[in-house]
Amino acid sequence: MFSGEQIAELLDSLRVTHVVTVPDSTIGQWQDAIEERGATRVVRVCREGEAWQVATGLYMGGASPMVMIQCTGLFESGDALRNAVHDWKLPLFAIIGYRSYLNQDTLPGDTCLVFTEPTLTAWKLDWRLISKPEQFPTIAAHWNATREHGTAGVIVVAEGKA
Repeated sequence: MFSGEQIAELLDSLRVTHVVTVPDSTIGQWQDAIEERGATRVVRVCREGEAWQVATGLYMGGASPMVMIQCTGLFESGDALRNAVHDWKLPLFAIIGYRSYLNQDTLPGDTCLVFTEPTLTAWKLDWRLISKPEQFPTIAAHWNATREHGTAGVIVVAEGKA
């Protein structure tokens, strides 16, 4: 839905210092452009739970990190997210890819469509769904609102094929 160049430019404008990520389908395609632009450092981790904890350390060290994972990684990383966002009350921000939202051809009946939104709501996250290219400005608006209020936030980007 968005090019790597669009995302890299956006991260620069938001002054994101680090993207903590596990390479995946849609979000993984943005990494080269982010690295080529050079203003935001890409930090790859092995598991999504690590992403929240690495982002926590970066934030506590004065950086402005963003977590980028897929919805399946959200499911895997719940306890780390809970600890950082709810116990420590850190204003971490994430972009989460919503697998199969736009097209289920690759994985018919993908249960990501069943569990992603209820999981975000259960974890009491302030989230916005982006399902059309014209919603791109919502990412910056939500980032800025959460920064202003000192709260965590999530953008969920609809993906086509798994």
